[in-house]
Amino acid sequence: MTPATATPATTSLPETNGKFTLEVPDIIVIVVYFVFVLGVGIWSSIRANQGTVGGYFLAGRSMTWWPIGASLMSSNVGSGLFIGLAGTGAAGGIAVGGFEWNASWVLIALGWIFVPVYISAGVVTMPEYLRKRFGGQRIRIYLSVLSLILYMFTKISTDIFSGALFIQVSLGWDLYLSTAVLLIVTAVYTIAGGLTAVIYTDAVQTVIMVIGALTLMFIAFDRVGWYEGLLAQYKVAVPSLTVPNTTCHLPRPDAFQMFRDPLTGDLPWPGLIFGLTVLATWNWCTDQVIVQRSLSAKNLSHAKGGSVLGSYLKMLPMFFIVMPGMISRALFPDEVGCVVPEECNKICGATVGCSNIAYPKLVVNLMPVGMRGLMVAVMMAALMSSLTSIFNSSSTLFTMDIWQRIRRRASERELMIVGRVFILVLVVLSILWIPVIQSANSGQLFDYIQAITSYLAPPITAVFLMAIFWKRVNEQGAFWGLMTGLAVGSARMITEFAYGSPSCGEEDRRPALLRDVHYLYFALILLAVTALVIAAVSLCTPAIHDQHLVRLTWWTRHSQEERVELEDPWSPSIAPELKTRDTSAHAAETAPCWRRAGLWLCGLSEQSQPDLSPEERLALEKKLSSIREEPVWKKVCDINALILLTVNVFLWGYFA
Repeated sequence: MTPATATPATTSLPETNGKFTLEVPDIIVIVVYFVFVLGVGIWSSIRANQGTVGGYFLAGRSMTWWPIGASLMSSNVGSGLFIGLAGTGAAGGIAVGGFEWNASWVLIALGWIFVPVYISAGVVTMPEYLRKRFGGQRIRIYLSVLSLILYMFTKISTDIFSGALFIQVSLGWDLYLSTAVLLIVTAVYTIAGGLTAVIYTDAVQTVIMVIGALTLMFIAFDRVGWYEGLLAQYKVAVPSLTVPNTTCHLPRPDAFQMFRDPLTGDLPWPGLIFGLTVLATWNWCTDQVIVQRSLSAKNLSHAKGGSVLGSYLKMLPMFFIVMPGMISRALFPDEVGCVVPEECNKICGATVGCSNIAYPKLVVNLMPVGMRGLMVAVMMAALMSSLTSIFNSSSTLFTMDIWQRIRRRASERELMIVGRVFILVLVVLSILWIPVIQSANSGQLFDYIQAITSYLAPPITAVFLMAIFWKRVNEQGAFWGLMTGLAVGSARMITEFAYGSPSCGEEDRRPALLRDVHYLYFALILLAVTALVIAAVSLCTPAIHDQHLVRLTWWTRHSQEERVELEDPWSPSIAPELKTRDTSAHAAETAPCWRRAGLWLCGLSEQSQPDLSPEERLALEKKLSSIREEPVWKKVCDINALILLTVNVFLWGYFA
C-alpha cells in the first residue's frame, strides 16, 4: 500500500538541516581533548607494563572501584546509546529510560552473584567459564561465534552508524564518508592499546561525557521551560507535513508514563520489568566486553564498588539523554518528528522516520561555541573507545577460541595477523549492514539493538543462570538448549527483517507473531523454552560429578577442595604453545626495525614474558581466585547497594 499524499500545513519546513561549520574555538577544544585522552591512554599503558610482574593477569587484577564503575558506564553509553536513547525518547517518551534504570539491578547482580563465581573459578573469559563448567569445546566455540555475530549486528554496526550519523547531521558529510573517517581515526586510536589504558581513558571520557551531557541538558530544559514546559510542548510537537487519516505524527498520550499497557503499549510494563531483565543479564553479567572490566578489580570489594558506581551513573541517562531527546522533538518537530517518507528521506536519509537525529540536532542548535566542539569530541571519543574495546574483544574471541581450534600450533605472530585481518572482515560486514539498521524498527536505533538482542541473547542468559545455580545441568543439556534457542530466535529475527517495519500510512502486513508479540515478551518465551530443553536433556543424561564443580557454582564458590578439571581432548598441551610464543618473542627482539614497528602496530610485545616458578604460579592462581573481603569494606558495599536500590525504586515509582 503506497503512503497517502502528504498535506502541508501552514508552516514551511526549514531550508537547512542545522549543519554548521566548526569555528576556531571548537577545533581547539577537539584537538586538546584528543591529545589529552590519547596522552592518558599512553601513560596508563606504560604504567601498566612497568607495574606488572606476572604479565597480563596481574595487570588485569589491579583496578580500583572508581575507574571500573566509570568504564562500565563509558563502555555501555557510547555514541550509539546517545543517538538511540534520545531518538526513541523523542518518538515514544520516557519509558525507554527504564532500560537504563533496570541496569542498576543487574549490575548489582553482577557484583554480588556472577563475579564471585567467575573469580573463584579462576577464569578471565566467559567461554572459558563454560569450558570449565561443562567440559568439551562445542559450547565454548558456539558462544564465541554467537558473541561475534551479536557484536557485528548490534554494537559495532550501530556504533559506526550512530557516529557517522552525528557527523552527517552536524557537519553535513556523506554517511559513508563519515564512516570511513571514523574507522581510520579509530585504527590510529587503537595504538594506545591495553585493557588498563582502555579503562583509564574510559574513566576520563565518562567524566567529560557526563559534564558535557549535563550542560546540554540544562540548556535544553531552559529553552523549553523546564519540566512543565516539556509536558506542555511535547504533547503538541506535531510536524508540519503529515499523512492524512493516520495518527503516527501525534506524540503518544502515555509519553510521560513508565508503565504502559501490557497489550497495546509500545513498551509494555511486564516486558519492561521481566523481559528486559533477561536481556540486561546477558549484557551486564555474561558479555565479555563488560564482565572483563569487573574481573580486572584488585579484589571482590572493588568489583562491587565498581558495580555500585556504574549503577548510579546508569540512572543519569534518563535525564541527560532521554528527556533531551523529547525536548528536541518539541523544539524541532518538523525534522525530528518527520513521518512523510519522502520528506524524511530528504532530512535524514531514512524513509521510516528521523527520530535518530534528535540528539545531534540539540548539539548543533543549542550548544555555544567551544562547547559544541567538546560535544563533538565526546561523541567521537565515546564511539572510538567502545569500538576499540569491541574490536579487541572480538579479535581475542576469534583467534583464541576459534582459530586455535583450527591451528593448534599457531605462533603468536600468526594469531595477531589473523586477529587483525578478522577485524577488517568484521568492519566490512558491519558497514554493509548499516542500510538494514537505517530502515529497521521505525528508524529507532535503540529499539533495533534491543530487538536483535532479544532474538539471540536469552538462551545464553538461561545457560549461565542454570550453570551457576543448578549443578545438575550438564554439557548435553546446555548445548541442545542453546541450539533450540538459536533456531527459535533466528526464525523470528529472519522473519522480522524479511517483512521490515511499515512506514506511516502503510498497512502492517506482518504475521501476528511479529505484530502482536512484543520483542520483550518474546525474550521471556525464548528464555523459558531454552530452560525447559536444558532441564529435560540434562535430567535424561548423566550428571557431572561434584569433584568437577568445585568453585564453579554459587553453592561451591567458597570450597577449598581441589577441583578435578573435566577432560578436554581438543586442547593441545601447554608446553608447545609456550615454547612457540617464547621463540616468537625472541625473534621479535632480533628482527629489523621495520618488522619490530609492524609487530608493535599489531600489539605484539618485543620482549618475552618471564617464566613463573611453580611457587609464583601457585601464588598468582590463589590471588586470581580469592573472593575474600575485608568485613568493613564488605559492609560498606552492601549498605551502598541498598541505598542505590532504594533510590532506584523511588524513581520507578515516581515516573510510573
